[in-house]
Amino acid sequence: MADDCELCRLDQVLFETDDAYVRYDNNSLSKGHVLVVPRRHVADFFDMTAAEKASVFELLDKAKAFIAAEHSPDGYNIGVNIGKAGGQTRMHVHVHLIPRYAGDVPDPRGGIRCVLANRKTSTH
Repeated sequence: MADDCELCRLDQVLFETDDAYVRYDNNSLSKGHVLVVPRRHVADFFDMTAAEKASVFELLDKAKAFIAAEHSPDGYNIGVNIGKAGGQTRMHVHVHLIPRYAGDVPDPRGGIRCVLANRKTSTH
């Protein structure tokens, strides 16, 4: 647990397992946007234990059912930012489950691939 980590504080838990929990995102992109977070303070998704990953995936299913019952979205995006180059700003793993609604953007085609939609040809 890191004293200065917002995601280490368990003050907004919707539901949980021994290894992870679900909370609403404080910077919500849509109605029902949640984060699934391992309890252990770990920065990189790929450094989570097998048990932590299993809990995260179990809670994604529970969160999806919860959001469906509460908000009836038309679709979802699941996303994880890993490393600063990947857009990670909070160095505690968190998986976004973002409900999507018909008409929430003019053209949703491409989904998460649109993160790099306006890039120029890469040399990598």
